[in-house]
Amino acid sequence: MSIEWWFTYLVTTLILSLSPGSGAINTMTTAISHGYRGAAASIAGLQTGLAIHIVLVGIGLGALFSHSLLAFEILKWAGAAYLVWLGIQQWRAAGALDLNTLATTQPRSRLFKRAVFVNLTNPKSIVFLAALFPQFISPHEPQAVQYLVLGVTTVVVDIIVMIGYATLATRIAGWIKGPRQMKALNRVFGSLFMLVGALLAGARQA
Repeated sequence: MSIEWWFTYLVTTLILSLSPGSGAINTMTTAISHGYRGAAASIAGLQTGLAIHIVLVGIGLGALFSHSLLAFEILKWAGAAYLVWLGIQQWRAAGALDLNTLATTQPRSRLFKRAVFVNLTNPKSIVFLAALFPQFISPHEPQAVQYLVLGVTTVVVDIIVMIGYATLATRIAGWIKGPRQMKALNRVFGSLFMLVGALLAGARQA
């Protein structure tokens, strides 16, 4: 894989990560409600889910999800239901925000697990990787090394982008300490979670 080809992939995965989706929404809500430490746990969870998708694509299961309508539908509806559930929980969340007690509001292990499921139950992610990776893999070079390079690039880029989303969210948090503002924001993000879930439910296999 040439440096020019790798740079093309870098730009492609950067655009993908910057596109607001369930991962970005999850990172921002966690950063606002639980601060930097909670956001760090959430980002780690998202990357764990992403890494699992990359491994699945690398061993060929990505082809299954991109060609099997049943497998795609099962994962699609599971992911949609989970996002809608998260949206309902966010909508019903309390309105008060105390920045001094955020870290103890919810265990970071739970935030980590939630983020893992957010990424794992997104079939469009694994289908996208299954469709994208082969475009940048040279059949005349070692396959494992190329998948490793693309996988590490994808994870590193997504970490940087999610840190950016988390930083933006924590800056906003300083202006919304009041219960009214926080309640309104919870409903906005809750609605976004449900919207993404609805869009995922309406996704069609290419």
